[in-house]
Order: sequence, then C-alpha cells, then structure tokens
Amino acid sequence: QVLLVESGGGLVQAGGSLRLSCAASGDTFSRYAMGWFRQAPGKEREFVAAISRSAVTTYYANSAKGRFTISRDNAKNTVYLQMNKMKPKDTAVYYCAAAKAFGSSIIYYTGTDYASWGQGTQVTVSS
Repeated sequence: QVLLVESGGGLVQAGGSLRLSCAASGDTFSRYAMGWFRQAPGKEREFVAAISRSAVTTYYANSAKGRFTISRDNAKNTVYLQMNKMKPKDTAVYYCAAAKAFGSSIIYYTGTDYASWGQGTQVTVSS
C-alpha cells in the first residue's frame, strides 16, 4: 500500500484560497486513483473530489464544484486540492486517500473504496 502525507492546511478568511498537497510513497503512484475527503467536528466524513490514475477523469461533490480543483503530478507522486472562494462550512480535517485502480479513467467517490489514507490536515475558514 501507499503511504500518504497531507500538507497545506491552515487558517484562511472566507473568500480566500488554500492549496492542499498529498505526497505519496511506498508504491507506484500512477497505479492509484486518488481522492480527497473531509470531516467536520460532529459530522461524518464526506467525499470532496476524486481523480483517476491518468487525471483524465475528475469528479466533485456538489459542495466543491466550481470552487475546488483536484489535480495530480505523477512525476512528483503528489495530488493537490486547490480550494478557492472558501466558506466557513469548508472548515474540516481534510484527508487524501488512494485506491489501486485497474483502469486509467476510473475514479471512486465512496470512502470504502479507498485502502490508504493520510493523517489529515486541518483547514479552518473564518467568517
């Protein structure tokens, strides 16, 4: 399995931007579809965005569409989440996750499809 480490979280004002990074190691990164999830205090973990092995397919939760962009750099073994026009309700711990995929265009949006998870990075959006 792949080891994942997130970074880039922090405190931002509403309307601002953050870019999260997730560095992978321990296996061939390009074999994995990647996803971002988040969990706010007292709430269940929820899907945010996903990207296929080759980046040809991306998929977003309705809450992320038009504001967030997922991307990946297979040469750097890293997946990113660019978050713009942030809102206080985006406050959560953000996790990246990896799922070994057998097709270059496959994405997953259910947490149970992912076998590897990072430790999470806190994102706080102030009003």
